[in-house]
Amino acid sequence: MTQTALPGLVTPPKLPQGTLRIVPLGGLGEIGRNMAVFEINGKLLVVDCGVLFPEETQPGVDLILPDFSYIEDRLDDVVAIVLTHGHEDHIGAVPYLLRLRADLPLVGSQLTLALVEAKLQEHRIKPYTLTVAEGQVEQFGPFECEFVAVNHSIPDALAVFIRTAGGNVLHTGDFKMDQLPLDGRITDLRHFARLGEEGVDLFMADSTNADVPGFTTAEKEIGPTLDRLFGQAKKRIIVASFSSHVHRVQQVLDAAAKHGRNVAFVGRSMVRNMAIAAKLGYLDVPPGILVDIKNIDNLPDHRVVLMSTGSQGEPMAALSRMANGDHRVVVGQGDTVILASSLIPGNENAVYRIINGLLKLGADVVHKGNAKVHVSGHAAAGELLYCYNILKPLNAMPVHGETRHLIANGNLAEDSGVPSDRVILSDNGTVIDVRDHKANVVGQVEVGFVYVDGSSVGEITDADLKDRRILGDEGFISVITVINRTTGKIVSGPEIHARGVAEDDSVFDEIIPKINAALEDAVLHHADHTNHQLQQVVRRVIGTWVNRKLRRRPMIIPLVLEA
Repeated sequence: MTQTALPGLVTPPKLPQGTLRIVPLGGLGEIGRNMAVFEINGKLLVVDCGVLFPEETQPGVDLILPDFSYIEDRLDDVVAIVLTHGHEDHIGAVPYLLRLRADLPLVGSQLTLALVEAKLQEHRIKPYTLTVAEGQVEQFGPFECEFVAVNHSIPDALAVFIRTAGGNVLHTGDFKMDQLPLDGRITDLRHFARLGEEGVDLFMADSTNADVPGFTTAEKEIGPTLDRLFGQAKKRIIVASFSSHVHRVQQVLDAAAKHGRNVAFVGRSMVRNMAIAAKLGYLDVPPGILVDIKNIDNLPDHRVVLMSTGSQGEPMAALSRMANGDHRVVVGQGDTVILASSLIPGNENAVYRIINGLLKLGADVVHKGNAKVHVSGHAAAGELLYCYNILKPLNAMPVHGETRHLIANGNLAEDSGVPSDRVILSDNGTVIDVRDHKANVVGQVEVGFVYVDGSSVGEITDADLKDRRILGDEGFISVITVINRTTGKIVSGPEIHARGVAEDDSVFDEIIPKINAALEDAVLHHADHTNHQLQQVVRRVIGTWVNRKLRRRPMIIPLVLEA
């Protein structure tokens, strides 16, 4: 029987010497916040430290971080943070962890560390880094890490093979098996095979496309589609993609050069990341093709390509602002907008709003649903089966995906011969111990959401978000009343103000006498009532009336003052 997360909070036992413990702090049951903590003999190794982007049910939230509380008081025991690649869902939370201890060693490939260092510079943190490459082996305390080349939608991605006294773990990070990648760097299955011969006690594999049959399409197959669209377009072309998708940007640059167009990068992260990629040689920029966004108005429309952020409907990203008419780039009739990305679960409504907004402005919108303008960066079921068959892992623990993805990956592990009782389907906070070639679920630690809202980190709670949703969905009512405690009479009010509840405050005229009567009765018969208790009387009276009369459940703020 497949091992699953334990129900409720089950305190894990003390970790014995020589046993490897793994605690995922994010990335399970969600697309984002990827972070896993490995522990043996009193030392900790962290693999990835990413962010999750908020959904519509989390208004005002900018980012969601992993919950660091599990390791917060043990940061001196952390020997390294290994970063598998440079996507935000794997590196975006690094600045927030380094705020707690700035000298935590960061380990990753050249491009990954360059992207992290640029991010940390904005936070005024100068990190200690170690650049590694495929085939390299490094010792971090009791952890020996060997790095393996894997192919993904960003260059320089690495899997990490972790050797410990408790067992060997292969963590893929995000990967696929594109056999004809633009940079010629394939997932090194020969290296995987050698590790399989040595012995993989636990295989932690990317699950994002585990429920997709077959094999992921090669990135180069997008090229002909872009070539056709660029050839057909009569006016400006706007391409939206992830700001770190170097291969996609490369194909846009190549298509633009072929069709005599100039390219401007739009969006701060796009400008920053592509400058880094070009400087390090990961992006081949044709001479004279790039122009500054400030100069595009000096070019005819048929010579312009804008490479933009905002493919996921992020409200403050460039494409969203263009769709809302709130950007210096004005989208007009006949412009072509290409959404060269997939939809991250939870972002669908935001993306469709942008598509509708752009169509209203007269643009032709091309997306994954009507043209081959995106291929995934994650291994599909066929590729995962290849890995299981090559590695022959003794235990499997799917990572990086929603529940449906994790279950599909677990089924693939069983199909390939991993015994069902050695397939672990865990949640964030599940504690897994590896010893004597066996992985077991031994407990569950509390792992919550840490919200970033402007400059505040971790101060926003789920209760605050509930209040925000109520304000957005149901509106707000304030009731101010001044009462004479001695006489029990209302001196002033109730003064009712509402926002988002009714068209006119006069609708509340009929409830005012009921509020007066309830307050006077409370003072008369319960002289010891505190102001808070009197406010609750007001809340109950007006809340019941609004619910019955207006069919609403607004936020109600009563204020009772004494004369």
